[in-house]
Amino acid sequence: MNHTESNLHVVLGSGPAGTTLAAELVRRGHPVRLVDRTGTLTAMTGVDRVKGDVSTLEGATAAIAGAEVVYHCVNVAYHLQVDVMPRIQQAVLDATEAAGARLVVLDTLYPYGETHGDVMTEDTPWRATTLKGRMRAELDEKYLAAHRGGRVRVALGRSADFVGPGVLNSTLGASVFLPALTGGEVLTLGDIDLPHSYTDIRAVAAGLATLGESPRGDGRVWHLPTASALTTREVLGMIEDRVGAALKVVTLDEARPFGPFDQVFMDAYAEMFYQHTEPQIMHSGAFEAAFGAIPVPMGDTLDATLTWYRELLTERA
Repeated sequence: MNHTESNLHVVLGSGPAGTTLAAELVRRGHPVRLVDRTGTLTAMTGVDRVKGDVSTLEGATAAIAGAEVVYHCVNVAYHLQVDVMPRIQQAVLDATEAAGARLVVLDTLYPYGETHGDVMTEDTPWRATTLKGRMRAELDEKYLAAHRGGRVRVALGRSADFVGPGVLNSTLGASVFLPALTGGEVLTLGDIDLPHSYTDIRAVAAGLATLGESPRGDGRVWHLPTASALTTREVLGMIEDRVGAALKVVTLDEARPFGPFDQVFMDAYAEMFYQHTEPQIMHSGAFEAAFGAIPVPMGDTLDATLTWYRELLTERA
């Protein structure tokens, strides 16, 4: 199918956030185009999957053509982010401006930097000192400046670490759920007795879709609905209860290769390891109050995630 309607919603990036968002937008009745570098992944009902390279203005312009709302969920290999993400931002901003569309950006907590355990709200100062943290802060300043300058209407939705169906590459992803179900070693990082916020990927998608439908959210950063922080050990205990067996937990006290995380990734991740040596507590009350949203309880998240991973294991068998 080829959507050309004026209410077209275009999702850039087909990772867990982008694909879950595309499905959520279809559920809400929107025509949806999902763009990635291959355009060849599994077909999705109601979604027009398109190949596109949004790191260039030409590619971004073609990807965004006809859009009313654009969702920037693109990510790149971790060690390439500092070099590549600013280039993608420039192309997406310019193309969205030319199209006269609104822009909703999936964002991270990186701009805040080390908080020493303070609860992160949208009013928390941006004090990042790492390369990736400063890069993200600079991108966000540019997004908000584009909005203030009348170039593009922009809303930013920040998420804590992803968890949920379809999430593989996360600190609460495949390195936890697959071994929890198969009796292998469960990888954790840093101090697992510190509270740590995790955002259900379905809440990420619903929150971004709400921002896409609600221009009154433009011009600012929002924290997407996130359940109250638990310690990672508490989360592991909830997983143990659900799988009916004790987990074989391996905890890394520094960034070094383990399981799916190779040397290249861990070298790039080392500067962000502070996220596992101090509490990471994100509060999403502003979004919840403004849009009547309710975070997904962690128990529900774990139930759905374990179901998804069980199905994945069955497919691989």
